[in-house]
Amino acid sequence: MMKTLVLLSLNLGIALGFNQQLPLRLNAQPDANLQANQSTPNYEETSLGFDEQLWGKSGDKAAMLKSIDRSLSYLNTPTAIAVYQKYPIPSINRDRVRRSLVRFRQLVSTSRNAAQLQAAVKQEFVFYQSIGKDNKGTVQFTGYYEPIYQASRTQTPEFKYPLYKLPANFSSWQDPHPERVQLEGADGLQGSMSALAGNEIFWMRDRFEAILVQIQGSAEFNLIDGSKTTVGFAGGTNFAYNSIGKELAKDGKVTASQLTLPGIIRYFRENPQELDVYIPRYKRFVFMKETFNGEAMGSINVPVTPERSIATDKSMMPPGALALVYTQLPYVINGRSIQQKLVSRYVLDQDTGSAITGPGRVDYFMGTGKVAGDRAGVTGGPGQLYYLLLKS
Repeated sequence: MMKTLVLLSLNLGIALGFNQQLPLRLNAQPDANLQANQSTPNYEETSLGFDEQLWGKSGDKAAMLKSIDRSLSYLNTPTAIAVYQKYPIPSINRDRVRRSLVRFRQLVSTSRNAAQLQAAVKQEFVFYQSIGKDNKGTVQFTGYYEPIYQASRTQTPEFKYPLYKLPANFSSWQDPHPERVQLEGADGLQGSMSALAGNEIFWMRDRFEAILVQIQGSAEFNLIDGSKTTVGFAGGTNFAYNSIGKELAKDGKVTASQLTLPGIIRYFRENPQELDVYIPRYKRFVFMKETFNGEAMGSINVPVTPERSIATDKSMMPPGALALVYTQLPYVINGRSIQQKLVSRYVLDQDTGSAITGPGRVDYFMGTGKVAGDRAGVTGGPGQLYYLLLKS
């Protein structure tokens, strides 16, 4: 597994490979590269580091500052100290990541607009670019969210699909772990006859919604008794993530244009019998825990922030660090249609996921609820990922 980032100087346009097998290479000016595919580029909207979402009536500067503070709290933990002692790039260390966050927080607080922040960042920071999936910086983006569903604490004829807590003896399960179909059956209702028995914590009435809770890693529940609660990730079996949507596409059940979360949900609603065929192909089984109305948590044990948290492969990327994504993201226009917009967004690297492996994958946290889910379901495309660190 390659553990490498590429140092990108915004001023000189020189990329340096820290992996000894990678040679030095001369890049064109980054802004020119990023604008090359735009027919009518606008400098302010397409220039790297110009994040207009922080300002204005609907600006989320407060959320950005909160997300920074959460990363800073993580960096003060023994876990962070241990992780960064083993981080493979010596110039990226915990102290430098922490100081970079502190300074960036000051700049966000004092800058009057996006242009001023961008200028200060280019003056004081260097950008480390992910080599991406092709060793040329191309990163594939997806979106994730926290759904809101109805659920029950007890089994009923309507609410019959269970979610499970982590079994007490899970650490002693033998390898290879049982596949999903061995644990819950093809119909998802046979868990009482497997190692899952007795670990049911909630029941849901829609089987695919129960699967989405496992895939997204958190959810809010409106319970049938009128109360509310939340659940979060507690652990999972040792199978790699396998996309149900890609399985459908492989079998010709959906077209490329239908390969979105709304398209997949629509397919299963029209063909419910297919759930027993395709859900078992997702061999990994995920366990949940009740989090009692808590916020969705990232893998570094801090809450993730809508629009300001990302998930990456933490065996390669610096946890809690300040990053910048440059890609197309979907936005709701006039409360109705969703349109893609090319954006440059400052984010904090605070999460991971079983599907997020290698330097060429980023999952972008959209938030909670239906709108966030609609946006996450149509997020998917190439872009670039950078990490920002003070020059000294």
